[in-house]
Amino acid sequence: MITFPHAKVNLGLNVVERRADGYHNLQTVFYPVSIKDALEVTPMDDTFPSEVDCDIKVTNINIEGDEQKNLVVRAYNLLKKDFPSLPRLHAHLYKGIPTQAGMGGGSSDASAMLVLLNKSFGLGLSEQQLIQYAAQLGADCAFFIMNRPAYAEGIGNQLTPINLSLKGYHMAVVRPDIPVSTKQAYARITPQMPRKCCKDIVMQPVDTWKDELVNDFEQGIFAIHPELEVIKQKIYEEGAVYAAMSGSGSALFGLFKETRNLAAVFPDMFTETLEL
Repeated sequence: MITFPHAKVNLGLNVVERRADGYHNLQTVFYPVSIKDALEVTPMDDTFPSEVDCDIKVTNINIEGDEQKNLVVRAYNLLKKDFPSLPRLHAHLYKGIPTQAGMGGGSSDASAMLVLLNKSFGLGLSEQQLIQYAAQLGADCAFFIMNRPAYAEGIGNQLTPINLSLKGYHMAVVRPDIPVSTKQAYARITPQMPRKCCKDIVMQPVDTWKDELVNDFEQGIFAIHPELEVIKQKIYEEGAVYAAMSGSGSALFGLFKETRNLAAVFPDMFTETLEL
């Protein structure tokens, strides 16, 4: 059983309010992109320690930490509580989505696991029920159940599908080897309502986005890592119609009217060119 979790980018991201629970309310547009991981699950051998129902092996990108805290395993354990008949499983996750990039790789993996288990073992969960499970795992996990363009509010979990297509454009993604702490990113934010909602801006011609579509995290993160701002400017110099950081970074992306491979421009960084 195998599935291919996809990444996302944020088209605009405004932090509008600090909540009483310490989280922040956002306004953003999630857009799925074809950079992907590969997640395969296989039956667990009976000789494996009985106290573990699901384990995970991650390859291609090193991810440190307790495997039982990996979102894929947590997704399995979440469903296992309500569906105890789920068999014990091994998970193999091949990472193609860069980590600590603001592209939702971990969240996408978790949601893909929920969908795979539901389909493979006939759990009968609706999309809305899967979204409710996903929301327990992370703020943007619910989006990856839908996996279509959506306007997000709340902590990123209140989703409204939108009719947005970037077909005909090309996207270049650049992820430098600069990890960005989400906690650090939020610490440098002063919440405020935007002059114009990103949901309305993305319905305008892409050529107008440069002057209006803003990621609130950029100012604070660029102050800590000015090289990220240099990358963004370089993407514009290469001909992008619009460029921005995705989420809290550190991946940046540019939209181009023609295919533009930036591997030679950023030779020591992760780069990917996508046709949208």
